Amino acid sequence: MSTISIIGSGNMATAIGTRAANHGHTIEFMSRNTAKAQALADEIGNGATVGTFGAKPSGDIVVLAVLYAGAVDVITQYGEALAGKTVVDISNPFNADASGLVTTPGNSAAQQIAAATPESTHVVKALNSIFGHVLAQGKPLDAFLAGDSAEAKARVTAFLESLDLRPLDAGGLAMAYALEWAGILLMGLARSGGGFDLALGAEAR
Repeated sequence: MSTISIIGSGNMATAIGTRAANHGHTIEFMSRNTAKAQALADEIGNGATVGTFGAKPSGDIVVLAVLYAGAVDVITQYGEALAGKTVVDISNPFNADASGLVTTPGNSAAQQIAAATPESTHVVKALNSIFGHVLAQGKPLDAFLAGDSAEAKARVTAFLESLDLRPLDAGGLAMAYALEWAGILLMGLARSGGGFDLALGAEAR
């Protein structure tokens, strides 16, 4: 398996890091809160490490697991340290009550993040439409993704498959806006009787 770098130390960072470590990946956490990242690495074990926030990540895949409000600032701070990396954007740019998005068509969170990365960096939208606690259960799930680089999507697809997830390619990065609305759909279903243990999926008929 490979080293996966995760920027962040919150619930999604924990869920992704734990699931990835359980499937044989080495996890590097990078967070402004070094103590929290170290505690998380110690909890997960399996060789998990803590990197320096803003330094070059060890992994070729870098999961950006921070809130949308600070995502572009984080990417800007890393700058050239992300050159050549595949960045996985999991953010959801929800409005205050999670009834809609603060982004617009052609200006999704993923596209804003991509615009702030070095030219050799490729952004893939993924994992934003799965609740962290559901992901942490370790069950097989469908995972939608979108991105403009076939090579980057292939890398992320292989990573998702290694976590016992079924990657479903939604198209180019412009489709990230639709995936961000899928996050709203998930919230709506959960709040309207579906409960927060559900997951979105696709099935051929």
